[in-house]
Amino acid sequence: MKKVLVTGAGGFIGGYLASCLIKKKYNVICVDIKPLRKWFQISKKSKNYSLDLINYSNCLKVTKNIDYVFNLACNMGGMGFIENNKADCMTSVLINTNLLRASKKNKIEKFLFSSSACVYNAEKQKNTKNPGLKENDAYPAQPEDGYGWEKLFSERMCRHFQEDYGLKVRIVRLHNVYGPQGTYDGGREKAPAALCRKIALAKLKNKMKIDVWGDGKQTRSFMFIDDCIKGILKIFFSNYHSPINLGSSERVSINEMIKIIEKIASFKVKKKYLLDKPKGVRGRSSDNKLIKKILNWEPNTKLHVGLENTYKWIFKELYKNSGNIKFKK
Repeated sequence: MKKVLVTGAGGFIGGYLASCLIKKKYNVICVDIKPLRKWFQISKKSKNYSLDLINYSNCLKVTKNIDYVFNLACNMGGMGFIENNKADCMTSVLINTNLLRASKKNKIEKFLFSSSACVYNAEKQKNTKNPGLKENDAYPAQPEDGYGWEKLFSERMCRHFQEDYGLKVRIVRLHNVYGPQGTYDGGREKAPAALCRKIALAKLKNKMKIDVWGDGKQTRSFMFIDDCIKGILKIFFSNYHSPINLGSSERVSINEMIKIIEKIASFKVKKKYLLDKPKGVRGRSSDNKLIKKILNWEPNTKLHVGLENTYKWIFKELYKNSGNIKFKK
């Protein structure tokens, strides 16, 4: 039985990945900086540790006798968090650096690094009708300030550890992952969860207006969590070791996503556009030609299907904690 380390396992994606690996009968070790009580998902079938992996000695400890490492640990959140916490995002480079050093020393068989679409050149993301970012669009480098630079630098670290030390690496560039059991409030949530929360609260409180960051015309592609986990494992067990997109190619504007959620909620809202709020690049989506060539597969959950699952979960969570608030059926 292979021993697998999942870092960032207390987070949204890490929790789903660890759960999937446990079901596949791997011996799973989970690590996250958060106290165990704050983990999104936790299993008694894995060994679970609350440790700060910026510390090299902790990286050495958790990689001992491990076969595979899935490194999802980093300090991140939605656009509001990323734009206002650049230094904190940058320090995540120490996690990946020290995990790579420890993996080399402890002779890890294979290492996956979860990168981000934030590595892409901002000059290529000024058009809302972005045709899709190809893997080579990361250079010449002009990534998202702070978080994007950390991810791009960490990609290079992985590449050189493979070239210089023979460590087998896999690098996935994730594009906007969403789904149930994710962050939906508190400042670290991303657009799908934030909008689901706002519309669900509007329905619960019978209010007709929600705040929207920007003018609502900015575009993105959003990948459902099930596709994300499936893609991570497909890429990990492939023979491809260069950075590769893992995201949906279904581009949508924020205004269009609001319409989808309104239909799911059976509740119409008016939009108050906050033009002074962080809104990121103008247009971003995933070009999936490479992943289709390598794996003969791409994320394929339609946005309206994933949003329905996400909205229903968030609505239940809000309703559960809302007391006896009356709302329209």
